[in-house]
Amino acid sequence: MLSNKVILSCGKCVNAMKIMNRYEAPWERYFRQVFHPIEEFIHYKSAGGILLIVSVILAFALVNSPLHDPFEKILNSELSIIGSNFFLHMNMHTWINEGLMTLFFLLMGLEIKREFLVGELSSTRKATLPIVAALGGMIAPALLFLVFNPEMPDSRGWGVPMATDIAFAVGVLTLLGDRVPRSLFVFLISLAIVDDIGAVIVIALYYSTDISLPFLLYAGTILICLALLNYGGVRSLAPYLIFGALLWLFLLHSGLHATLAGIFLAFTIPVRPKTEPSMFSKQVRSLLDQFDSAADEGEDILINNHQRAIIVSLMEGAKHTLTPLQRLQHALHMPVAFIIIPLFALANAGIPINLEFVQTALVHPISLGVIAGLLFGKVIGVCGASMLAVFLGFADLPVGVNFRKLFGASLLAGIGFTMSIFIAKLAFILPVNQDYAQVGVVIASCIAAALGTYILWNADKIALKT
Repeated sequence: MLSNKVILSCGKCVNAMKIMNRYEAPWERYFRQVFHPIEEFIHYKSAGGILLIVSVILAFALVNSPLHDPFEKILNSELSIIGSNFFLHMNMHTWINEGLMTLFFLLMGLEIKREFLVGELSSTRKATLPIVAALGGMIAPALLFLVFNPEMPDSRGWGVPMATDIAFAVGVLTLLGDRVPRSLFVFLISLAIVDDIGAVIVIALYYSTDISLPFLLYAGTILICLALLNYGGVRSLAPYLIFGALLWLFLLHSGLHATLAGIFLAFTIPVRPKTEPSMFSKQVRSLLDQFDSAADEGEDILINNHQRAIIVSLMEGAKHTLTPLQRLQHALHMPVAFIIIPLFALANAGIPINLEFVQTALVHPISLGVIAGLLFGKVIGVCGASMLAVFLGFADLPVGVNFRKLFGASLLAGIGFTMSIFIAKLAFILPVNQDYAQVGVVIASCIAAALGTYILWNADKIALKT
């Protein structure tokens, strides 16, 4: 998620480029006017969350329309990869859930790693409050779900209300603008990251079945190779991605969920650049001098090979001054936010809705357990654990955040969607139970978003009155 500073700096860069442009063809101006709003939408923080909502609505519309059968046919269509000694055969639905979603987990793992190294989880004092809040926000929802579903196999769904959808929650915060302090953004993002770590651990330990030791050993060997690449100082991303693909393949056959390959791969991606910033600064100054000196060879860059070579060197130098982690994170952000997560929602969020099913779902223990967990469990866990940590002196409330705003943020933490639906697919074998869980996720997430927005919108007014 881009910060406001980054967005502003990008905006300044764009303005600077407009000033530097010497030529603008007549049609270029019109194309720029058409595509500029799209570019702003893409860079806007809430765009991913908005697109997720649209995908969920579209999924519901497709499943409950005459297009349901063709849509299901597409999801169940087979896609195979065949080689001389290799065969991989899965339907489109599985490719999305276990293939594309691996890239989502890879991006999530990169964000987790960065936060632990230099972000809000990099020191004990910074990390205490979001970690404690996240733990409370995982334990309380799981326990509430088990109150409604104490017996197997329904009790397997206790992991469904644990997760927070970071894109959706932060998207709601962004729409609130200046009414929400930046420190609350940081708190909720940090909480969601710890929440994601917990969800990954739960998936690995509880929702993985039929473990195959040979394939697990192969995956372990690949993981060791990845660690050796990192230890050996390899900065090129290509070998990591090749080994990462092998890791995914072996985990797919090992019994562990294949998407965990994304997390494991992320932890091995290097965090040191190939070129140090100070060295890059010297190189830039030298190359710019050469660039100016080469101007006599010809004004047009098309015929000035010296200037062209200098520009290429500057581009390569800039790329290698970023860490491999940053480069991969930047490359993944767009496809994950605007292709993979919407595709996942489109393939998984659709539930056949009729009056009889809705009536059954609203009183079914699985739906009630998910709703209670996401709505009440998150608030009890996040607020209760945070207040206890502050009261005992283990942590401080973020600057500009009071308990009313903390309460509003804890409601937003009850927005499940992506990860909750993902776990629901793993937890329940029967499709009808998956549908009950998804109904609970959708209802709870909508109520949590509405209540959280209302509380945060009026938090300062309430504070002034009291």
